Amino acid sequence: MDEPNAPTSRPLLARIFLTPDEPRLRSGWRLALQTLGLILLLFCIGVPLGILIALLPIEPDDTLWLVLSGVIEIFAVTVSVFLARKFLDRRSITSLGLKLDTWAAADVLAGILITFVMMGAIYLFQLALGWLAFEGFAWQFESVQTVLSNALLMLAVFVLVGWNEELLSRGYHLQTLASGTNLLWGVVISSAIFGLLHHGNPNATWISDAGIFLAGLFLASGYLTTRQLWLSIGLHIGWNFFEGFVFGFPVSGMEVHPMIHISVTGPQIWTGGAFGPEAGLVVLPGLALGTALVLFYTRFLRETIEA
Repeated sequence: MDEPNAPTSRPLLARIFLTPDEPRLRSGWRLALQTLGLILLLFCIGVPLGILIALLPIEPDDTLWLVLSGVIEIFAVTVSVFLARKFLDRRSITSLGLKLDTWAAADVLAGILITFVMMGAIYLFQLALGWLAFEGFAWQFESVQTVLSNALLMLAVFVLVGWNEELLSRGYHLQTLASGTNLLWGVVISSAIFGLLHHGNPNATWISDAGIFLAGLFLASGYLTTRQLWLSIGLHIGWNFFEGFVFGFPVSGMEVHPMIHISVTGPQIWTGGAFGPEAGLVVLPGLALGTALVLFYTRFLRETIEA
């Protein structure tokens, strides 16, 4: 905990609110204040913007709403974490794992490529078992221009989501919790919170929450093996993009504009049904494969190049 060897002579309020080793709030209070700041920012930006859009003579589609919500969230998450990190943690936001070194871009790209292999394996596994049927490519149903536009929009949305959720979950949540307990509990509790944050998604169940929890553990492997967030961000971007746009699965319960049109007919306990692979047992071998690839990249390729 925050004060394993704290002297009993400390005032009661100091023991409740402050860490023993430096004059800053305990991890739980820091998390609570950062969360409150995030909610206030989302409210102050989202509500006026929603009213403005409602008054405009346009009917925004689902993709536009995804982009707008992503922009709002990236501002609110980044600002709330920056302020909490600077004034509550008394650390720089870079120290969360955002060092712009020679490995930053390589880690993002590696994460994206790893999840391509993961999602491709999940797709081929279900196809081989007859649990999904290939119905055609997007350009057979709509124009190539529309398909390219959707690809760029989906990539933009998932880049925003990858930054937002990794900065919050593997960045502030995991590392703040670890500072108050230990790294193991930081990973476990932040992944549990990550799962619960997806419970409001369409078609979510407690089974899907468990699947997202396991996905959170996997995404944490990127931070644990590099002590930077870039690999985790790449894993998150690639997971959503390949799962949804490329291979046509729902992304945590949400339908996107897919490049490959499929119909999933296999047992829901395995496929995840309308929520997507995260809610099915099929995600387990995918996570095992992804974890092996993360270790191969970080423990072999990265170390070989650095040597």
